[in-house]
Amino acid sequence: MAAISKRSGFSCSTWGVPFAVILAVLLSACSLPAPTVAITAATVTTAERVRDAPEIASPEAELDQRYEALHLAQPAARLFALDAGASSLRIHVFRAGRLAGLGHNHVLTAPRLIGRVLVPEKVNDAQLELAFRLDELAVDEPAQRASLGPAWASAMSPEAIAGTRKNMLGEAGLQAEAHPWVRIRSLHISGELPKLAMEVEIELHGQKRVQWLALDVQPGPDSLRAQGALVLHQSEFGVTPFSIGAGLLAVADELVVEFSLRAVVPGQRPIRNN
Repeated sequence: MAAISKRSGFSCSTWGVPFAVILAVLLSACSLPAPTVAITAATVTTAERVRDAPEIASPEAELDQRYEALHLAQPAARLFALDAGASSLRIHVFRAGRLAGLGHNHVLTAPRLIGRVLVPEKVNDAQLELAFRLDELAVDEPAQRASLGPAWASAMSPEAIAGTRKNMLGEAGLQAEAHPWVRIRSLHISGELPKLAMEVEIELHGQKRVQWLALDVQPGPDSLRAQGALVLHQSEFGVTPFSIGAGLLAVADELVVEFSLRAVVPGQRPIRNN
């Protein structure tokens, strides 16, 4: 214990409480997977909130209407709809702080993506919108963790997974009940196929920010595929990353979002995951 105290910077004189108590608090905080916040008896899971919350209309109808209007104005352009069954999006959450080894990395996946892409003759004039719901995110699925290697190798109990969902998506986190939708909209595209740079507006946690991302796009006769990734800073969207012990155990501000998308001409039979 003395060795741990020296490495971590804890001391009884600094904190005014026994080190064993502090360590117990840190370990119990770690067992509630990061990101975490204090949990009270009044806290309920996101699933319970979603169950009891009024139904929020999907933006899919809005996307259809807007992109049909854009297509009418540009009849030579090609209109694509996202094939949710052949598309994926993963959000990677990282442990941080001098006691990061006591925490866990996390992976969240979006089971249902919606989106539209309009591609005129010049690909740099293309328009794209993508959306998904925070309250539908799957948290730390075993197959997803296993695919990411040693840094995600630790097994997560159902209780730990429930804690991560509650803490990431609850009132002290991304507030999925109040702000369920994440939207990504293209603003500007540069480059040449298959390598493109896209400036996008991202709406998250009720706030909008603009940044660039890199895309690898493979067009086909009746479909197109795109892969890319971006880094989001939680603090830029008004979210304070979890931290205890003056940052000794924390969640990194940076989130890595990676995606693989397939879009098809409306009416074409989509691919479904088994």
